[in-house]
Amino acid sequence: MPQHPLPISQIAHLLGIAEDDLLTLMAKRGDAPGDPTLVALTVEEAARRIGIGRTKMYEYVSSGEIPSVTIGRLRRIPAEAVRDFLAKRLTAADFTTAA
Repeated sequence: MPQHPLPISQIAHLLGIAEDDLLTLMAKRGDAPGDPTLVALTVEEAARRIGIGRTKMYEYVSSGEIPSVTIGRLRRIPAEAVRDFLAKRLTAADFTTAA
């Protein structure tokens, strides 16, 4: 079972449910969406990781700023491409420019 920042008993208390009920719900839930072990993300998943909209992510993909691959009819973005994109954007100019 994965580690949680708060003990299960405290989480159950905060939710106002019995600890056994919470454990049952967790067991039924299965794999959570947004699996951090994925190596290729949908455009929506990649956008959510950065905190931008889907349309803006499609702009970055179309321009080639964020590489992507087509697998069959599906478009996927390598997870490391998201990290690399952010690393490239972290320059001194980004910190000095006001919004």
